[in-house]
Amino acid sequence: MFNDSISTPSPDELSQRCGLTSTADPISRLCDAAEPPVVIGTAALTTAAMHGAGLDTLASMIDQLDTDPGARLYDTSIVLQFAARRADAMVMQDVAVAASPVLRVRRESRNSAALRLLALVVPGDLMSNTPLDFITNHLDVRLDLLFLVPGQALPASIPDHDLMFFAASEPDAATLARMCSFFTSWPRPVLNNPSLLPRLARDRLAGLLADVPTICSPPTVEVSRITLDSTEIDDILPRCSYPILIRPLGSHAGKGLSKIDGPADLAAYLLASYEASYYLSEFVDYRGTDGFYRKYRVAFIDRQPHLCHMAVSESWMVHYLNAGMAESAAKRADEAQAMAHFDTAFVARHGAAFAALHDLLPFDYYSIDCGELPDGRLLVFEADTAAIIHMMDPVDMFPYKHAQMRCVFDAFGKMLRRRSFDNEFA
Repeated sequence: MFNDSISTPSPDELSQRCGLTSTADPISRLCDAAEPPVVIGTAALTTAAMHGAGLDTLASMIDQLDTDPGARLYDTSIVLQFAARRADAMVMQDVAVAASPVLRVRRESRNSAALRLLALVVPGDLMSNTPLDFITNHLDVRLDLLFLVPGQALPASIPDHDLMFFAASEPDAATLARMCSFFTSWPRPVLNNPSLLPRLARDRLAGLLADVPTICSPPTVEVSRITLDSTEIDDILPRCSYPILIRPLGSHAGKGLSKIDGPADLAAYLLASYEASYYLSEFVDYRGTDGFYRKYRVAFIDRQPHLCHMAVSESWMVHYLNAGMAESAAKRADEAQAMAHFDTAFVARHGAAFAALHDLLPFDYYSIDCGELPDGRLLVFEADTAAIIHMMDPVDMFPYKHAQMRCVFDAFGKMLRRRSFDNEFA
């Protein structure tokens, strides 16, 4: 979809364009008078790309809408990630954030009464933070992004807001410690306690869920390449045998994920991989009686479950974009039925599993990717605060999804209003 026509200026050139100043002083006040640079943001750019916009169209969109040079750099960094030019994108993003550590996501509504949401985010790629603009772009919410940069203080002035959402999904240890300190002392209501984030690591989550009888979370371990080269699998994953799943540490969206059926497969995988560490987990066959695999993305908003998509696939590695949903009316009908009867069917079957998840993961907002096993257990693949829930699918082909996602977004908006309202009368 994209080409290499976007050039990356040098760091010095980028700094000159943005007029960088010295490191910001520690926070001293909340002020709503200042207007941060306005960016198009991840959601709008991703939606345009999904609807067929190429690189030139996206670049023109940025030129037309972004009046601030830092905003242009930030939005261009998003487009470069679409084009798999991550290193260039991170250079641009770093300079944009250095120029202005607070960015405001563009929205259509100019309602002065819009709820003001501040998201504490970290520099990084598209999986580094909760993608809130995919939700808030459909709500009467003003979204500001406050970047927490390692080794730098918060800016002296921060836009006032009604709530703070802790959006970084996998911060390093030092950043996590700062986030936890902010969470306990922030002068406005806060959402998504960052101290819970370590529980979402694949190996930690599997351990937490191991004793929940209504959930299957396959045993998962972190292992170095050196150990893999010298140790038998049954010594790494006790009581597990082939097939197993392997993926690089920190990978998402199936990147580097492979099913390993025996020692020869593992040797071939390692020969083509250069990572230092991996996650190994037991493979669980979750095919339905009709031979199809079904993977559900369920978002939890204030403990309430909402189905955001169900992908139906002939392959065990299910992703919505490769499941052939657009090509199959039968699969879409299956998903539509799942959404229509989610509360009375899926939630009724897995209410105990959901309650256990909430006890272990008491986030205000998170999501899981999951399946169902023939014995009735919920198969949990992962839990995350950074998974995308969206309304980008063509409405003529997926009308049921648009209706469902409006309900999901409304639930999120009601949670924000409720938390803000409760604080006023606390």
